[in-house]
Amino acid sequence: MDITHPQSTLSLGFSSHASPPRKTQIADDSISLQLDSSLRDHCPVAPVPLQLLEPQLEHGLRTENGNSERTETGDDEDDDRDVEEFRILGHSMCLKRRRDSESASSSSTTSFPKRVSFGPDLEARRAAVRMWGDQPLRVADRDVFEIMEKEKKRQFRGIELIASENFVCKAVMEALGSHLTNKYSEGMPGARYYGGNQYIDEIESLCCERALAAFNLDPENWGVNVQPYSCTSANFAVYTGLLLPGDRIMGLDTPSGGNTSHGYYTPNGRKVSGASIFFESLPYKINTLTGLIDYDKLEERALDFRPKILICGGSSYPREFDYTRFRTIADKCGAVLMCDMAQISGFVAAKVCDNPFDYCDIVTSTTHKSLRGPRGGIIFYRKGAKPRKKGTLLTQGDESDNYDFEEKINFAVFPALQGGPHNNHIAALAIALKQVATPEYKAYMHQVKRNAQALASALLRRKCKLVTGGTDNHLLLWDLRPLGLTGKLVRGYKEESRLLLNFSNLDLGLGNPLVKESALGGLYWILYLFGKSYEKVCEMCHITLNKITIFGDNGIITPGGVRIGTPAMTSRGCLESDFETIAEFLLKTAHIACAVQREHGKSQKLFLKALEHNKDIVELRIRVESFAKRSLLHMSTFKCYSAVALYFVVFSFIMFGYYSIANLLVIYLSLYTTWGLSNGVESFCLLMCCWYGGEFTSSESALWVWQKGKYSGQFQYRKQNPYSTF
Repeated sequence: MDITHPQSTLSLGFSSHASPPRKTQIADDSISLQLDSSLRDHCPVAPVPLQLLEPQLEHGLRTENGNSERTETGDDEDDDRDVEEFRILGHSMCLKRRRDSESASSSSTTSFPKRVSFGPDLEARRAAVRMWGDQPLRVADRDVFEIMEKEKKRQFRGIELIASENFVCKAVMEALGSHLTNKYSEGMPGARYYGGNQYIDEIESLCCERALAAFNLDPENWGVNVQPYSCTSANFAVYTGLLLPGDRIMGLDTPSGGNTSHGYYTPNGRKVSGASIFFESLPYKINTLTGLIDYDKLEERALDFRPKILICGGSSYPREFDYTRFRTIADKCGAVLMCDMAQISGFVAAKVCDNPFDYCDIVTSTTHKSLRGPRGGIIFYRKGAKPRKKGTLLTQGDESDNYDFEEKINFAVFPALQGGPHNNHIAALAIALKQVATPEYKAYMHQVKRNAQALASALLRRKCKLVTGGTDNHLLLWDLRPLGLTGKLVRGYKEESRLLLNFSNLDLGLGNPLVKESALGGLYWILYLFGKSYEKVCEMCHITLNKITIFGDNGIITPGGVRIGTPAMTSRGCLESDFETIAEFLLKTAHIACAVQREHGKSQKLFLKALEHNKDIVELRIRVESFAKRSLLHMSTFKCYSAVALYFVVFSFIMFGYYSIANLLVIYLSLYTTWGLSNGVESFCLLMCCWYGGEFTSSESALWVWQKGKYSGQFQYRKQNPYSTF
């Protein structure tokens, strides 16, 4: 028996070792089944249907007027008529669909499984998929939006004194929230692992050019990598590129003002940072009497320890670094000299401090803080010929006459430690670096330094203890250990007398209720105001600063001081007189904290509970908010109020004449709206004297409202520095 089909192309068969068998063949246009009939007698098989043909075609596609739509090719009744059943050797084997010319021609190209149509049409479903990307944050995620709004209000209504924080301009924020965040770009410009990066390459190359220009560096002698996610990442990339695991590094101890990324470990030997885990670290320290780096001991330890990288720079060191001495020590011990200028990079760019690029081989930094850019890191490295003799560890085993930092550092950043760079950050950094090169930025950095020195002088006049007795940059360290907030019982009249002397010398303005004699003779509750407690009280008063470890503290759990910085409030327009007011707020906060501690004892729980409804805190909070909102308006808001004031002044001249009472009232109200109560009164009186004295005409008086004020220099400074985000 032989059943054949003219379109047979494929065969499946069972072979037999017997004589040539009789063959039974059934075929389809795509499948041909070949069986050995001799197997029927020896291997009886139950009648099981075997479907080998393609599934039923339920749907087809046709195009009409350029649009695609689904059509049904048949119904169940048509399917029943088109199906034939074939039996082989008495067994039902398969089902075959009869084909017409149209289906036969299309079966070889398109075959769809059976599916059921559901939901809206194609365009509606496409719109539903795309809809998620068109919603603003307020609609897409109300919870996150409300939290972000709270944070914005917190920044606006309070006094920001954290030295490592600043306000970026609106252009930087626009770049951070741009479409550049969608692009992935592993690698360096011109050597990416992904396509479509031609414009990303342009942005990163422009950012590198501006980075070198901002610090006045020659591209022939210096290179830069702008991809690190933070300064800690940048520092670790330098270690990874130039060192082997277990090699030695040497940086400033964290309690002395250094950064944890320089290899910090606790006094009991616990390794805190990755640098101390993978490399051998030996920190150098400050002189306990002066608070300054002891360069003689530094040199002695460096010559004994022989580090491969010597690090200068820190997070909380308020004085200048002696780069000449660092260079000498590095050359003597054969080390690469690296500077971490994260805190002072703005001063370096503005030439307000000594330049580490004149002495160091590698310089790292953050891109925010005093630079007022996005959060990230940056690495500068020397290129070209080495000016010093060969044979030192500076060459890292390479006896060539050229620096070999570029390839090693770039490879350490990617692919060793990071993935694709954040392109939105790099674009925002390029914007910030362009602003850094302007004269207005240099004026801003000079003001930052003057404000820090004014704040230090105000605290010193009130007999507060500052580490090193002042500052040369934007930050100062207030040692709070003589004040205290965690009650501690101290024995010994000598120690008590020393502490009592410190308490009596502190001018808090409201007496000295800091020491209470107990019923037991010779025992006193000495109140130590640690940074953690003081930070909490300041936060409740809407003053933001951070606790810091002071040299001599027992670890970092109970830091004994606070770090105060001036960049953020300078960006909002503060001058020296404003920081005099801020100093009063800080001293008032210290008095409140000490008074609450004296009343409620050493229990931290009772202390925090007592702060919640303290009337002095509520009163101080109102003063702080008033100071932050009204006296320190951002330039855009300031110009808005000034424009309204100018409009009412001109309108009053036209409607009421020169000398009417209504005119005078409108002028005063406009000045009050613009500059506040006290400044408005003084400005009004000065304007009236000049006006009646014949110095101003009506039009000149109107312009005077726009241009002048009690702090005309402050207004001009704000006009040149519109960097706030509010």
